[in-house]
Amino acid sequence: MEWVTNILPWAQITLSVLLVATILLQQTGASLGGAFGGSDNSTGFHTRRGAEKVLFYATIVIAILLAASALLALIV
Repeated sequence: MEWVTNILPWAQITLSVLLVATILLQQTGASLGGAFGGSDNSTGFHTRRGAEKVLFYATIVIAILLAASALLALIV
């Protein structure tokens, strides 16, 4: 059980860096006018395809793994 306490902080650091990277790599179609109530003639619906879809699911998996490692850190 000692190896878990040694590896867990490094795993959390790695997962957090990967999570930030996957979030920043995702593209958004929203313009600055949308933040202030403006419209850019889009309905907000967007179908993810290809690499964008893989990146979206990778973000979800990494976030779940990070949350699980945080819960594990509380238990150990």
